[in-house]
Amino acid sequence: MYRLINEKTILQYFGDDDPVMLKEMVQIIIDINLKELKGLNQFFLVDDFKTIKKTCHKSKPSMSYIGALKTRKILEEMESDIENSHELNQTLQSQLLVIEEELIKFMNATN
Repeated sequence: MYRLINEKTILQYFGDDDPVMLKEMVQIIIDINLKELKGLNQFFLVDDFKTIKKTCHKSKPSMSYIGALKTRKILEEMESDIENSHELNQTLQSQLLVIEEELIKFMNATN
């Protein structure tokens, strides 16, 4: 059903007994983590590798919470060789669009 997120993982981390809280947690990931990751391009333009590394590191747990393990792996690879991760960032940016779309679809399907 989903290409990059995992519904069972989301439910495991956030529970399925409170749909309102579940949607709030997913929305926080969209509003904070995905937004910050989408902004990485501006830091690559000025070679601000410290901010890029910090943002990647900070976002890894959220990718685990939503079951986006391929994306988490990209963040790990970027973090380990930040100065040579521009191409990985392009892959990341493509995945973020899919993840956001899938999370919105997931929330709309949650009662």
